[in-house]
Amino acid sequence: MIINDSYTSKRTGITQSIQYEELDSFDAIRSLPVGAAGSFCFYENKLVLVYAKGRNSWETPGGGCEPGETFEESIIREIREESNMKVLKLVPLGCDTFTNNETKEINYVLRFAAKVEPYGPFVEETADGEITEMKLIDPKDYKQYFDWGERSDAMIKKALDILK
Repeated sequence: MIINDSYTSKRTGITQSIQYEELDSFDAIRSLPVGAAGSFCFYENKLVLVYAKGRNSWETPGGGCEPGETFEESIIREIREESNMKVLKLVPLGCDTFTNNETKEINYVLRFAAKVEPYGPFVEETADGEITEMKLIDPKDYKQYFDWGERSDAMIKKALDILK
């Protein structure tokens, strides 16, 4: 499944075209210059959200890929750093391709689903202090926190179906 969408940043005003492609494996795209990954994480049937202070928004855990990391290593590290959660199961959902409509620059963001459990209590992210809160919500309520339209609907549905 492919979903085409667009997004205009509230911060910069820049509009990007987005193409989300549902994938069951990332093998075919391992050579792409993926810059970031995000994951719909579930703990005891609740969706894990983290608050990004600098962007003033609730988000799914995720972030930039570091040199030498595999896609999977990157998202597991980000989940641990941002939520203090251990990944028990990790599955690919798909890939967002963001194209800046002005510069034509392309950024790839991988999307995962994960079953997680806490290492311990939530601790504010110390690497950059960006993540200051975490909460567990009923997945059906996610649009109260973020809404990517048809893309997030498809990702949540697939995540819940495969992590049952």
